[in-house]
Amino acid sequence: MKNIAIIMGGYSSEYKISLISGNVVYNNLDKSKYKGFRIHIFEEKWVYVDDNETEYPIDKNDFSVTVNGTKVNFDCVFNAIHGTPGEDGLMQAYFELLKIPHTSCGYYQAALTFNKRDLLSVLKPYGIKTAISYYLNKGDAIDTAEIAAKVGMPCFVKPNKAGSSFGISKVKTEAELPTAIAMAYKEDDEIIIESFLDGTEVSVGVIEYKGEVVVLPITEIVSENDFFDYEAKYQGKSQEITPARISDEMTAKVAAIAKRAYEVLKMKGFSRSEFILVNGEPHMLEMNTIPGLTTESLIPQQAAAAGISLEDLFTNAIELSF
Repeated sequence: MKNIAIIMGGYSSEYKISLISGNVVYNNLDKSKYKGFRIHIFEEKWVYVDDNETEYPIDKNDFSVTVNGTKVNFDCVFNAIHGTPGEDGLMQAYFELLKIPHTSCGYYQAALTFNKRDLLSVLKPYGIKTAISYYLNKGDAIDTAEIAAKVGMPCFVKPNKAGSSFGISKVKTEAELPTAIAMAYKEDDEIIIESFLDGTEVSVGVIEYKGEVVVLPITEIVSENDFFDYEAKYQGKSQEITPARISDEMTAKVAAIAKRAYEVLKMKGFSRSEFILVNGEPHMLEMNTIPGLTTESLIPQQAAAAGISLEDLFTNAIELSF
């Protein structure tokens, strides 16, 4: 029986979603093989939370916990933290230093993909298309005319390093830019402003499954809101259609690009990439390496469409980590 630490929570606005993802993993582990431990990682405390909600502090020296006088070490860490420090490479580097297997990609891949600007720059030479973008760092002069001239209107203003659509605005006029930029700066000190891509939005899950890179059935996202924002993602304000209503040819094209990105970046574990299809060409928006695992989330929906149960999905991730 292997001890599996399921880390959840985190230091960002996404911690609530992460707690739900972590509990889904905990509830769907193969109990004949694994003993799951829910580990809450917050800035003020790292604790193991048992089924009675009793908290036991984690010893950060070796990532162990002592429960009623018995020290517990973990055979593997299942990473369910969206945002920092679970999706940006910090936890990955820590576990690599401690030589504890974990289910996510390496620390470099996590840091790179978490930074939308750097990810898209690395993928560009491989022919992967993206929106036209304009970058701002906190303290930079804001020239709204220059931004509008480069990306056009409408456009999207996004924090460069944040997930779950926090801090994102769709801007329709140049006059709205300062407010949108201020909102994005609440989430991050770097901003990416992107041209509006008018097309079909799809989400593509790529996983390593039983030793090979597998592209899961593709999901089409139809948002009732202006774009696929937090409300659309988690409060039912969108339709998610799996498999996507796109041609077989387009399905193959998007799948090939998502797989190529995964392989070029030497990814491991789960990844979910978002694309907008414009005039027959997939444009990549971002890649998530700790995608949501709630029952509403896309990877579980896509796995189900591929005939992979949550238990299989999670067992596979743990076994690959060894």
